[in-house]
Parts: sequence; C-alpha cells; structure tokens
Amino acid sequence: MIYFPIIAAIALAGGTVLEREILKGKGITIKQYQILGFLAIAIIMLPLLYFFWKMDSEALQLKNILIFLVVVLASVTANWFTYYSMKGEKVNNLEPAKMLEPLFTIILALIFGLFITGIYDSNSKVLIPALIAGLALIFTHVKREHLNFNKYFLAAMIGSLFFGLEVVISLLILHFYSPISFYFLRCSAIFLISLIVFHPKFSGIGGKLTLKIVLIGVIWVIYRVVAYYGYLKIGIISTTLILMLGTALTYYFAKIFLKEKINMRNIIASIIILGCVLYASFA
Repeated sequence: MIYFPIIAAIALAGGTVLEREILKGKGITIKQYQILGFLAIAIIMLPLLYFFWKMDSEALQLKNILIFLVVVLASVTANWFTYYSMKGEKVNNLEPAKMLEPLFTIILALIFGLFITGIYDSNSKVLIPALIAGLALIFTHVKREHLNFNKYFLAAMIGSLFFGLEVVISLLILHFYSPISFYFLRCSAIFLISLIVFHPKFSGIGGKLTLKIVLIGVIWVIYRVVAYYGYLKIGIISTTLILMLGTALTYYFAKIFLKEKINMRNIIASIIILGCVLYASFA
C-alpha cells in the first residue's frame, strides 16, 4: 500500500510546479483559475464514474450531507487563500507557510482522534516520524526574513490550515464513497459555488493555457484519488507522512522546470523526510 501514496507524492510535486507556473503569469486571474481548474477536474473524471461510482445510502443522511458541505467550504477557502498567496508573492517566500499543511493535518487528526475512535490512526511508530518530518519541513525553511509576515504569507498559512481541516473532516464520510466519486462530487460542488460567487469573464484564455489547466487537472485527479485511497487503507497520518515526499520532489522538479535553485536546507529536509518514511515503513 505504500506505493500508492508515493505515486500521489510524485503527482503533488508535478502539480505544484505547474500550478505555480500558471498562477505566476498574467494571462489568468485567481477567480478564472479556480473555476476553470475545478471544471477541468470534473470533466476529466466523468468517464471514470462509469467504472468506479460508489455512494452508499448513508452518505445521504442529513448529518453526512452537512459534513460534505463543510468539506467543500473548507476546500473553497483553502484554494482561494492558496491561489491568492501564490499570485501575489514569490514562491520561495511562501514555502514555510506551505510546509505547515502536513503538520496541521497530523495535529488535527490527533485532536479529532480524541473524540472519534477507530477513524484516525495514532500509532506511535508512524506518529513520531510524521511529527519529526513535519517539524523538519518547517525549521529547514524558516529564515529571518520570513518572520515578518505579510498578507500573502498569512494567506498561505490559512490555506494550509483549511487544507488540513478538509482532509481530516473528509475521513468522517470518505468510506461512504469511492475515492473517485467523492473527489468528483467535491470538485463539482467547488466549481458551482465558485462560479456563483465569482462569475468572472473568461475572455483572453488562450488554447495553450487551457491545455495546461487540463494537464494540471489530470495531475490533481491522480494525486487526490490515490491520496484518498491511502487515507482509507493505511490511515491519514501514515499517508500524510509519505506525501511529504512530494515536497522533497518539488524542489527537484522546480530546479528542472522552473530553474529554481536547491539549497542545503532543501537537501537536509529531503533526507530527514526520506529517513522518516523509511523508518515508519520498515520499522
């Protein structure tokens, strides 16, 4: 089962780099990207629903519908703040805030696990390496200039918090769906809400940019579906730990495709994360 989150980590790294390239450009606004991105994901998944559709009757209970709506609203919030931060600030300056996401996920899973048993894994063999890897991500990215928080850095922190919250809440109802049907319904709901709230004009979106949005849609489908499968099969903390490999891979993808430099802090973080994953997997 460990190979599935590794696939998701690779997709996360590739998707992050491509998304950064799109949002840094001037050819698309945040509102346009959020709407078109989730529309592309929903359309891409339509053929898959014929083979992998699943939604148990329990999903239609009022309690579970409300939980699903909370998931959607958390995701809308997380994506908006993340896109806003990436559009207005240099990527390197936002890294410490983005690194908080896996740590937020782990901490929130522990908090929810105190009240809900049997859903959130808290095995110390996995928990301790996950916390070490999460802290390593933060401490290897914090620099003196990052201590002066601006609005974009705070927006990235808020986005990371709501992404973590979304994942933890999703686990309450995820077993009522297949990962594909859950992600399709989630993204379709985000698309509709964003379209109603933002209703932007779409003039000026070229064919090349559209193809990039479709490509990143494919990547996010792979990432999220495989990640959901990992949450169900090996637990949220174990999956989150392995997904941290995506951060390490992002450094190298960014060097190849965005010509960004890899510094010693990035290398140290990568080694620590890899060591924690190997320990948790084979100890």
